[in-house]
Amino acid sequence: MSLSRRRVAVAAAAVPLAFSLPATARAAERRRTLHIAGDSTAAQKYADAAPETGWGMALPFFLRKDLVVANHAVNGRSSKSFVDEGRLDAVLAVTRPGDILLVQFGHNDEKKEDPARFTEPWSTYQEYLRRFVDGARARGARPVVATSVERRRFDAAGQALPTHGEYPAAVRALAARERAALLDVQALSLALWQRLGAEETKKYFNWTATEQDNTHFAPPGAVAVARLVARELLRTGVLAPRDVRRLDQPVPGSWISWPEPTV
Repeated sequence: MSLSRRRVAVAAAAVPLAFSLPATARAAERRRTLHIAGDSTAAQKYADAAPETGWGMALPFFLRKDLVVANHAVNGRSSKSFVDEGRLDAVLAVTRPGDILLVQFGHNDEKKEDPARFTEPWSTYQEYLRRFVDGARARGARPVVATSVERRRFDAAGQALPTHGEYPAAVRALAARERAALLDVQALSLALWQRLGAEETKKYFNWTATEQDNTHFAPPGAVAVARLVARELLRTGVLAPRDVRRLDQPVPGSWISWPEPTV
């Protein structure tokens, strides 16, 4: 080997392995993150709120450990207020190629009395949701939009009633137009509440001795909705079979824990 060729060989051997691998291989070495952007129905709850539970707290039970869940959902936020407060920018700042951004709003977008949160389903709601979709794609991540999980509401005949008006339809239309993955959590949860019935669903929502909350979940409800979300992620091809677990196995609510609030 000539001197010049020997120098080239030594230099190549000195290059770190991470830089010598193709970009796709380097990306595979990093654990993917599933980011959740949403409201109180998904958000992390703390000890002072127990037994209230966001479905995002239970989602990791159904995903393999090499798929990290980063729950950015915050109580009381709409698609508009989440963006206006700079929270979307903060999420995108830590989003990397290959990640997933799962977006579920609607409960607070419906509040006409609050201009800081209200969006109109066929205009501003879709416009704000599009920012999440575009932002994820700009960072090489996959956007996933979900219709709002249903509240607990039954009529006198025991029929489970939809409560979100035109907002779920607006999400479905946006997903079709933007070719984004759609999780129809509203339709699936409404069907689940119907199967369970008015009395049994009380165990799934935050019904306590002092509170009758038909919006937020107790541990069984959070687990049930997280299971729906995981199944939808698999059905839509966002996740592969190797990414999920326990979809047909019982997951006890006792697995839920509520950390102390951070200062």
